[in-house]
Amino acid sequence: MHKPTLGRVCTLCVIEAHDHGMLLEGGDLGEILLPTRYVTEGLKSGDEIEVFLYTDSEDRIVATTDRPLVMAEEFASLKVIDTNNIGAFLDWGLPKHLLLPFREQRQRVREGQHVLVYVRVDHVSGRLVASAKIDKFLAETAPMDVLDGSKVELIIAGQSDLGTNVIVDHNYWGLIHQSVSNVPRRGTRCSGYVARIRDNGLADITLQPPGYKRVSGATEQLTEALAQANDGFLPIHDKSPPEEIMACLGMSKKIFKQALGALYRERRVRITAKGIQLLDSDSNR
Repeated sequence: MHKPTLGRVCTLCVIEAHDHGMLLEGGDLGEILLPTRYVTEGLKSGDEIEVFLYTDSEDRIVATTDRPLVMAEEFASLKVIDTNNIGAFLDWGLPKHLLLPFREQRQRVREGQHVLVYVRVDHVSGRLVASAKIDKFLAETAPMDVLDGSKVELIIAGQSDLGTNVIVDHNYWGLIHQSVSNVPRRGTRCSGYVARIRDNGLADITLQPPGYKRVSGATEQLTEALAQANDGFLPIHDKSPPEEIMACLGMSKKIFKQALGALYRERRVRITAKGIQLLDSDSNR
């Protein structure tokens, strides 16, 4: 069971019923109220329940079974609902809106605008707040244990001279090169892959698995070669020597096998002891 932490989801034990809901055991945070509207039928003392912890309008820590759009120590693009003399209020999926103080704004935001922020606990007030000054919460370089080809979670942060800056795993900056097309709009969450970690620690990111374009191109090349071959048949297969594959198609055996596997999974070819048959061919070799 994870230690109860403000701004995170945790599993807590029900202590007893309360006039306004249920009291939960919050460890170092003390007893935490789960308001009546979140209490499900049959919930009783001793049961465990998964909740998100935040502060109410009176700065008391409370629990909810709702899930916010973003949790503490994470980034997200959130919509500005209102502004006043202390800052802006953001919609993060909970009844009490999230405060973005003036001091944490890079420039003044307006109602209806989406802003990319980091959520944290303000150690002075003890409240969850947002900050649009996201650079100070991100590392410039990838952690030492990140490997080329790793699948990662991204938030699209914006354009630069070299391409699109992305937040990687809520932890460090990455770059999608400007040659990559169809990059989602700013604020979008999506999956990506580490193309490579440069010698200086900077991370190049791609939206497709490593080798995707190469294999995709090889798949098209193999399909075209089969379509042009006599009766849609080529006398090579996954057990053929690399030299024969290179001579026939001009590609390595590794790429050939990946392309062949892709066509086989799509049921576009039949692999025999003599070679490969294009299934949409008239041949029944």
